[in-house]
Amino acid sequence: MVSLSDMLIDAGLTREKLDECRKAAAESGESLDRVVLAKGYLPEPDLLRAYAQHLGFEYRDSLEDVTVPGAFVNRVPVQFTRNYNLIALADEGGILKVATCTPLDPHPMDDLAALYGADVEPVLAPRQEITTLIGRAYRHKADGVDQALADVAEDGDIAGLADEIDEGEDVLDSANKAPIIKLVNTILFQALKLRASDVHFHPYPDRMQVRFRIDGILYDMDPIPRKAQEAIVSRIKVMGKMDIAERRLPQDGRATIRIGDGEVDVRISTVPTTQGARTVMRLLDKTARLYTIGEIGLSPANEAMLRDYSSWSHGIILVTGPTGSGKTTTLYAALTEVDTTEKNCLTIEDPVEYSLAGISQVQVNVKKGLTFASGLRSFLRQDPDVMMVGEIRDLETAEIAIRAALTGHLVFSTVHTNDAASTITRMVDQGVEPYLVASSIILVIAQRLVRTNCKHCTVTVPINDEWAAKLKKVALTPDELGGQIAYGTGCQECFNSGYAGRTAIYEFMPIDEIVRTQVMEGVTASQIKRSSIDRGMITLRADGVEKIKQRLTTPDEVLRVTQLDMG
Repeated sequence: MVSLSDMLIDAGLTREKLDECRKAAAESGESLDRVVLAKGYLPEPDLLRAYAQHLGFEYRDSLEDVTVPGAFVNRVPVQFTRNYNLIALADEGGILKVATCTPLDPHPMDDLAALYGADVEPVLAPRQEITTLIGRAYRHKADGVDQALADVAEDGDIAGLADEIDEGEDVLDSANKAPIIKLVNTILFQALKLRASDVHFHPYPDRMQVRFRIDGILYDMDPIPRKAQEAIVSRIKVMGKMDIAERRLPQDGRATIRIGDGEVDVRISTVPTTQGARTVMRLLDKTARLYTIGEIGLSPANEAMLRDYSSWSHGIILVTGPTGSGKTTTLYAALTEVDTTEKNCLTIEDPVEYSLAGISQVQVNVKKGLTFASGLRSFLRQDPDVMMVGEIRDLETAEIAIRAALTGHLVFSTVHTNDAASTITRMVDQGVEPYLVASSIILVIAQRLVRTNCKHCTVTVPINDEWAAKLKKVALTPDELGGQIAYGTGCQECFNSGYAGRTAIYEFMPIDEIVRTQVMEGVTASQIKRSSIDRGMITLRADGVEKIKQRLTTPDEVLRVTQLDMG
């Protein structure tokens, strides 16, 4: 039988790194798989495949189509599944198939067997797949918000509210908390379960309305009685280490919360209104997986182009779009293509959203004088090959990025413009000399996120007059779709919206000799765009039309995010 060592080496781990991990595991008491993952020496799927082969377990890359047995959801508390990253995949004749990402820790499996009353058979799967499936399985099960609200109604005592909270508080551990703390923790847990990116606490005269932003759209959740409003705002301010006595000025704060053994960064903003403080919490789940270039919705031509330009030794690659359009995800996907053993790669971000193996990441700290511009200037003394700047906001950052590109470095960054062509003119408008823009930028990518049709309720129907009118707006004919269109009718899984999940649409504009000449001549953005389209550039709307043809999304979504794009 092949040894585990040989399997791990076949998966890509060197003998030296394996010995280093074994030594670290022996010293720390951690299991070998956890140490290998913590050091970033192997991708989790490769590691789990090796263990599955060695232990004789089944391995699954994706749990997307799994339906968790109802008996499991009813009998096993969500806290248990979250804490140990376990979820049932099927109950086959008294044997419960359970997904896990920790093959060397048998105790949770034993506890689950006792709790459920059945034999358990492990199936290995990536942590993110298990986390997503847990969220989907328990989405419609009572989360305790109603109970937490009842506790608040019964118990007006919120003493100890402003006590210093533990760093990185676990929101699952709310059983013995004060009612208000329990309520806020429960709301955050529910938000993370539903994949919400933001939680809004909106004050009204008679209530405080909780709203979750899911896939870019806000949904109303359970309202909270008005009398609990001040206590909730104070609790959130305490979490963000903000001044609970200051009620007249806007405040910003940050916190870290834990979900089992995963961490979530929370950015908090409060603004005083006539009805009380309006609070928004931006959630950044650090356990969410990174996407590769092949998973972010690129067409084959665009994917090949991004891979090609990511291998260049110098130049600037800019990604543009509004806030929340997936720019950072695209940049991270491109950075995963960089060979960090041969190249020195640094990033400066605000904030650092995900941890990238082999890449040094720096967080902006304006109070301490660490800005994008100052960080980028320091990077030039670090012998870099590839640099990523979170955003080019001003002339100073733009000039340093251009200088870096012209002196033999590859620079990735983002800007806020409507399309690829206006990015070029924006740089010139900021005060950068046209010849510097023309000679340094090599590729501009504009992008938007569109919601995708819900897999649970999508139907394909003949195109009627209403659909034909919508298709006409995006320059599509019913014949091009074979006379049929796919859309989600709405179900429990997608909040009756017809959509679940998102993909991106792109506009790739390589800066060729013609564009360089146009920039030098001061040509307008619309003229640059028109000539690029004539030479084959696919616009945002045209890429959206392709997604409609692939039955991934609808004309309504494409029109919603490309209102300013007439190409």
